[in-house]
Amino acid sequence: MKPVSIDDYRELARRRLPRFLFDYIDGGALSETTLRRNITDLQDISIRQRVLRDVSAVDVSSSFFGKPSRLPIGLAPIGLAGLSARRGEVQAARAAETFGVPFCLSTVSACSIDEVSKGVKSPYWFQLYMIRDRAFMKDLLASARQAKASALVFTVDMPAPGSRYRDRRSGLAGAPGLGGATRRFLQAARRPHWAWDVGLLGGPHVLGNVVPVLKGRTGLEDFFGWMSANFDPTVTWSDLEWVRKAWDGPLVVKGILDPEDAVMAFKVGADGIVVSNHGGRQLDGASSTVRMIESVRASVGSGAVVLADGGVRSGLDVLRMIALGADGVLIGRSWVYALAGRGQAGVAHVLQLFEAEMRIAMALSGVTEVSAITRNLLV
Repeated sequence: MKPVSIDDYRELARRRLPRFLFDYIDGGALSETTLRRNITDLQDISIRQRVLRDVSAVDVSSSFFGKPSRLPIGLAPIGLAGLSARRGEVQAARAAETFGVPFCLSTVSACSIDEVSKGVKSPYWFQLYMIRDRAFMKDLLASARQAKASALVFTVDMPAPGSRYRDRRSGLAGAPGLGGATRRFLQAARRPHWAWDVGLLGGPHVLGNVVPVLKGRTGLEDFFGWMSANFDPTVTWSDLEWVRKAWDGPLVVKGILDPEDAVMAFKVGADGIVVSNHGGRQLDGASSTVRMIESVRASVGSGAVVLADGGVRSGLDVLRMIALGADGVLIGRSWVYALAGRGQAGVAHVLQLFEAEMRIAMALSGVTEVSAITRNLLV
């Protein structure tokens, strides 16, 4: 199958990945209501079609925190994404670097900060959770500084992991019956391409950034056990102030869905926020991201940097989010599907698809630059 859309790459990923890994990437919390809303609410937004305007020169470029970007798009941090292809985060970071958009590395990535830094020439963003072990957090921040990370994305919507039924059914986490490891092995055996590319040739199979604290325990059960024990439910805004003092570069707070929280994030020193519900993976029943962008933007004013993610499957979706008030968009599942399907080339192709779709959507709605994408474009 030759993919021509994100849906095609999703199907390719489903065919190539073991079930436990595909369901982890693809799934959401509980009944996945919010996951579905992210997509359907975004696609329900109608755009005004405008005609007889000179759209011969459409410019889709933008910038993030003073650095130019070929698109108003960045690659969002995705945990375990590197298991989708051999040394996956390095491949994705290279694709983003070559194309000219930001890449954000997750704390719980397969490839470490150091490995990704050696694989690319340009600085990238690093994502961090609030972890009980503050000394370990300081070590991660020091590693990010040494790697010259150009921004820190601090995720705040995960004081406890959401309940994800797909992960339990697949054997990834807390599965009843056969041991999780046995079930995952059998699933991997049914995917020979992945078993060869990642299972045999893609080691080491560890989470690079948390290896020091796992102390030799490398199984996925060990990771999920560590995660449950170390995400900190006591976190308050004062802890965000601690992060602000510890990080001297751009600080982006990810996981804001309420206007009051948006205001607080900027009060404690954030340089930007990401309007996000964690891709529908945390609080099922929460609002879709796109339904909250306007109220969040109104609460913080026009000068604040507001990014958004959740449900973005095309360049047209990017236009919708920007028209509602976002300065830029982070894509998550879209690039991981492509990584699973075709590696670095797949991620590059997805970015090309987004660019082409944005150009067409802008031309048909009568605008020629990203700054002209406003609420006036929507019906």
